Amino acid sequence: MITPDGARLVRDHTVYSCVMGSRAFGLATEGSDTDRRGVFLAPTPLFWGFAKPPAHVEGPADEQFSWELERFCELALRADPNALECLHSPLVERADSTGEELIGLRGAFLSRRAHGTFVHYATGRRRKLEADVRRDGAPRWKHAMHLLRLLASVRDLLRTGELRIDVGDAREDLLAVKRGEVPWAEVERRMTRLAEETDEALTRSPLPPEPDRERVEAFLVRARRTSAANHS
Repeated sequence: MITPDGARLVRDHTVYSCVMGSRAFGLATEGSDTDRRGVFLAPTPLFWGFAKPPAHVEGPADEQFSWELERFCELALRADPNALECLHSPLVERADSTGEELIGLRGAFLSRRAHGTFVHYATGRRRKLEADVRRDGAPRWKHAMHLLRLLASVRDLLRTGELRIDVGDAREDLLAVKRGEVPWAEVERRMTRLAEETDEALTRSPLPPEPDRERVEAFLVRARRTSAANHS
């Protein structure tokens, strides 16, 4: 009988894994960590007893975090930034047949909901940066860089209907922020402009109002049924 041990689930049942963080964003520098994110499919029989498998697992490697498939789909349908960006990483390290089907569903998760979730997340991050400035006289520049990146990402998602997380030509400008070479007043101005552009993009976005929940749920049911058959 398979036990709901988190490390084992990640090792033996990962369907999708990728590199995230600065390396996926095109912002890696010497000494950057390698952050890994993944999705595992807990064998269906684990849900039949009282002890359920974990919804997420930290590890077993350093800088590694994985979601169980159902939890990941729930988050992505809500347009959670971490889940959506994970699924759009350009650095995919593993994808079995279920993982390939998950990748093929990228578009089903995208909707105008991203405006609310990304902007809410960005607003919270900006408040923390402003608190740092009041307390220390300067923000955490790395966090400021990533906030600018996130705002540009959701603006472009709303404009084009596609989520691209590599910053491309914006790399050097963003790294200058990380090094503290851009005055905080200018960083604030950029954040405000990006937020305004994001609001404007929402009004003409090609994205649907809601994600395709039925399509995603059908995929999840198929995965659970296949797992049940394989572990019967």
